[in-house]
Amino acid sequence: AALGLTAAALCVAGPVLAKDSCTGYDVLVTSSAQTLEVSKEHSLTVFRSDSILVSEDSIYHLATGECSGAALATPDGKVRVSGVCARRDKAGDTQSIEFSQSPGADKGTWRATGGTGKFAGKRDSGWFQDVRIDGKMQVSKWGGNCN
Repeated sequence: AALGLTAAALCVAGPVLAKDSCTGYDVLVTSSAQTLEVSKEHSLTVFRSDSILVSEDSIYHLATGECSGAALATPDGKVRVSGVCARRDKAGDTQSIEFSQSPGADKGTWRATGGTGKFAGKRDSGWFQDVRIDGKMQVSKWGGNCN
């Protein structure tokens, strides 16, 4: 379950009020995850995953890199996740995002935090949701407002 939290590494969101202008999938493979058990029902997992974005309608298609973050499981049975991703496309342009997922939510939110080249000055943001988790592999569907 803790490894599945890495999907949160892509994007996060609340209710979608407008049609998404960009969509895609983030395919992640966990390279490391370490869990500190504070007690049986209270733990902190720090994770790191390799990431590749697949998108037919955005500049993010085939951007690759890494996402890192933490998942905090609390005694009430809920998990909150937050982290960052940094990626590069085939032209060498870079981009970064931050993501978070509130306790008990099935979707998270993401927003652009910086970039070079075609990603410079982007203020994109949106949502993400895990669609498949299998061992160290995870796929998250994402969408949002990309201008």
